[in-house]
Amino acid sequence: MSKQFDVIVIGGGPGGYIAAIRAAQLGFQVACIDEWKNEKGGPAPGGTCTNVGCIPSKALLQSSEHFEQANHHFADHGIKVSDVSIDVAKMIGRKDTVVKQNNDGILYLFKKNKVSFFHGRGSFAKAVEGGYEIQVAGSANETLTGKQIIIATGSNARALPGTPFDEVKVLSNDGALRINAVPKKLALIGSGVIGLEMGSVWRRLGSEVTILEGLPTFLGAVDEQIAKEAKKAFDKQGLKIELGVKVGEIKTTDAGVSVAYTNAKGEALSLDVDKLIVSIGRVPNTIGLNVEAVGLQLDERGAIVVDSDCKTNLPGVWAVGDVVRGPMLAHKAEEEGVAVAERIAGQHGHVNFNTIPWVIYTSPEIAWVGRTEQQLKADGVKYKAGTFPFLANGRARALGDTTGMVKFLADATTDEILGVHIVGPMASELIAEAVVAMEFKASAEDIARICHAHPSLSEATKEAALAVDKRTLNF
Repeated sequence: MSKQFDVIVIGGGPGGYIAAIRAAQLGFQVACIDEWKNEKGGPAPGGTCTNVGCIPSKALLQSSEHFEQANHHFADHGIKVSDVSIDVAKMIGRKDTVVKQNNDGILYLFKKNKVSFFHGRGSFAKAVEGGYEIQVAGSANETLTGKQIIIATGSNARALPGTPFDEVKVLSNDGALRINAVPKKLALIGSGVIGLEMGSVWRRLGSEVTILEGLPTFLGAVDEQIAKEAKKAFDKQGLKIELGVKVGEIKTTDAGVSVAYTNAKGEALSLDVDKLIVSIGRVPNTIGLNVEAVGLQLDERGAIVVDSDCKTNLPGVWAVGDVVRGPMLAHKAEEEGVAVAERIAGQHGHVNFNTIPWVIYTSPEIAWVGRTEQQLKADGVKYKAGTFPFLANGRARALGDTTGMVKFLADATTDEILGVHIVGPMASELIAEAVVAMEFKASAEDIARICHAHPSLSEATKEAALAVDKRTLNF
């Protein structure tokens, strides 16, 4: 007999598990279906983010940063170390522990909030009176019936045509997180978030890293001034980044991978490496969802078509996160998940796409919210800009990391903050102040007038706001 629920969430990633918890808080009887498995075959909710994305990559970035500091920067602090080595297996083991802690934390939250969890693949069976029948294919096959369905099935790594992932030599983000020894030579195709973060990890640990990017500009989505500053830092670190390349034939050999490509000058070149990471974007995941059974509409990219409220073409069916339009960011998925649960309850869920922060967790970190200078120019918006370098920030000097800057963009007439862009230490944390300010329609002057603790990195934010009016105090 089918088990009855008010809300069924298909997918237990950031969008799905958060939607399930919020729906349960609002008094609904909720089920969440997720098929991720740990190495023992048990449930591993959290989706790509927790299992092979945000969380494990940050664990490896932290480990590799410690190694980098010990090898190259401890001496500056009077700390003498010698014969520093890396135990890659131990590092990967720590990463796996961090992942499991997050998996277990989500399962605990389900119990705490009385969300019924089903381990397996969820798919549509048919529409029934007052809702939908959902099949769960797992160790024990089950049938659920829900009045409202939230799809949060995430995305999958995009492969190069004709070059499938084998996760041994040609790696997606999944395989990149399970490399068991430092490769002597490593290539990455794509200089986006995943490419830069994974390239940074293995470069710090001793790999010779080459990043091949098809676009002629570096980090085209980032403010141009910030991207140039970041590129200078990466070049100095030894990351070799080639722009404007056209990748040709890729061959796997006994020794590794051979990549043929044409550079920006039109020269035909070949690169032989031990491993190749392909990070050319992600595609919405609707595999096995059986959308045909109920007539759920997909677009030309394979994403589920939704309106501004995340409603699909079917009554009572919603979709959030990577499987719909918009940026593929875990926190965007979370916000949509909360909003949908509240809309189901008759409330007014809120997601402001203009204030969703973006972060690249390299060193230096890169973070931004709002529009870039090039976007404002293209839109014909009159604006004022202010920048402040971390070189002039006392806390950054004490940390020994003065790379980068904070940049404010404000409306030329009203002074409303239109965008904030940061490259430098702890940019991922500093950007939150800008998000709050923009949500409250703050002006640059508002931030300039707020007292910031001294010494702190956040003073660079205040100074950049002051710079909009050309009155910085420390530069």
